[in-house]
Amino acid sequence: MSDTRAFIPINIAVLTVSDSRTEADDTSGGYLVKAVQESGHRVAEKRIVPDDIYQIRAVVSGWIADPAVNAVITTGGTGITGRDGTPEAVAPLLDKEIEGFGELFRAISYQQIRTSSLQSRAIAGVANATFIFCLPGSTGACRTGWEDLIREQLDNRHMPCNLVMLMPRLSEK
Repeated sequence: MSDTRAFIPINIAVLTVSDSRTEADDTSGGYLVKAVQESGHRVAEKRIVPDDIYQIRAVVSGWIADPAVNAVITTGGTGITGRDGTPEAVAPLLDKEIEGFGELFRAISYQQIRTSSLQSRAIAGVANATFIFCLPGSTGACRTGWEDLIREQLDNRHMPCNLVMLMPRLSEK
């Protein structure tokens, strides 16, 4: 962390992808909302959609087009069974994929859940200057993703570099 830079709060939208969760029992989305706020950022919006690629894509597309949203974090739908379709919904929207995110997420997860980490299809990328992170649906996976990867990259004080430095919407102000 840099002692000389002032923290820049950004607007982060949170999307839970689930056929069964409601606001009452969405622990993963709830964790992300709390973590975002505790880190000093603002929650632009929080939604839950069924695991349907077109509904996921519609919500994420809206946030990508919204100049007030700087980042999107999704939870759920990254597995390999049933209707898991978050990567398929989000990947076509990306201008660039951040390949290292999924690789690093699985490497970190391996330390916690061993070979079960290979079942994660976590991805990240950027679209229209909006950074998008797709995490698995478990609260533990969301904690790993936020605490070990995303939080520092969305903190402009993190050195030697971070994603906030690359957000043209913030540097134009």
